[in-house]
Amino acid sequence: MATAENDLLPTASQCLLKSAKMEAEKIAGENRKQKVADAEKKALLDRLTKPSGVSEEDRMKRAAAIIKRAVSNGLVEVEVARFPNELFTDRGRAINQQEPGWEATLTGLPKELFQFWQVHLKPRGYRLRCEIAEWPDGRPGDIAMTLMWNK
Repeated sequence: MATAENDLLPTASQCLLKSAKMEAEKIAGENRKQKVADAEKKALLDRLTKPSGVSEEDRMKRAAAIIKRAVSNGLVEVEVARFPNELFTDRGRAINQQEPGWEATLTGLPKELFQFWQVHLKPRGYRLRCEIAEWPDGRPGDIAMTLMWNK
């Protein structure tokens, strides 16, 4: 009978050991996923900090398409871009505080889009709002750029 019990019922130590191994495997899997996510984010930041290579003409066509689609849907504003706060020299602090000169904190693609708005869209009456779009764990997250044409 003792042999049958040993084969059927593991000891408490064996259960604890198996639980610990399963937890270690779970943590290792989460660590692997986090490393992949970190690498993807780094690649995205690297791409967004470099010049986009989009011509002014192509950017104008894209802007026109976005605006026309939004207007046909009855909107008076549209979010045109969202960026990780790491693309801003102060991680979005000046934008959040609406400090004069906040645009000096822009780098990479956000800076390109701001300059495009300033040169081509602002003179046509469009406004641009930059704001913290989300607050993960109570900290500033992504920053959104919204184009508006309402008063």
